[in-house]
Amino acid sequence: MFMNLRKLALTEEFDYNLIVCALSKYKNPRVKINDLLKKGKIIRVKKGLYVFGHELSRQPYSRETLANLIYGPSYISLEYALSFYGLIPERVEAVTSVTNKRKKLFTTPLGVFSYRHINPALFSYGITLYKVDNFHTILIATKEKALSDLIYFSDKIIDENRMGKYLFENLRIEEGYLKNFNLQKVKKLAQLYGKNVKIFYKLLKEIK
Repeated sequence: MFMNLRKLALTEEFDYNLIVCALSKYKNPRVKINDLLKKGKIIRVKKGLYVFGHELSRQPYSRETLANLIYGPSYISLEYALSFYGLIPERVEAVTSVTNKRKKLFTTPLGVFSYRHINPALFSYGITLYKVDNFHTILIATKEKALSDLIYFSDKIIDENRMGKYLFENLRIEEGYLKNFNLQKVKKLAQLYGKNVKIFYKLLKEIK
């Protein structure tokens, strides 16, 4: 039973349908699933989504992949994406994402996954497919969009001086990192997002 499930799963993350397929010989797969859960062979992240426990795991699971799967449509962004790109020094524990649906917070055995709502008209631009490895491709904001998302949601920015303080003191982003930003992408985001990101775009032009 265990080995059949492990053989069918190409990644550490898998869904309910794959378990049912692996347990197709059993009359009541749910009983077997509960047994696997109790023994720690598998871990339920949320209803219908699982990862292998320590005994059956072959490699670390992907929290980024789980974030995409737990609630969607969504893309990884905000603090977690900035940390992922190495733009901020802090390690971010919660995986932060943006969705065009209602905001949600999931507290799971594998950590916290949070989702901020954004207007659907602002959702699509600046998202990229990032290949983590041969089995994982994640949906994540570009570094320009990730920072623009965070600025868009911030209520602390009212002028260019506050923007500089927010970026360099609060977030502790190094100015040199911003010089590598694509100015045209930020200009497009500023047109879409409005006031806060327009202030960021103006500051970025001066840095460039």
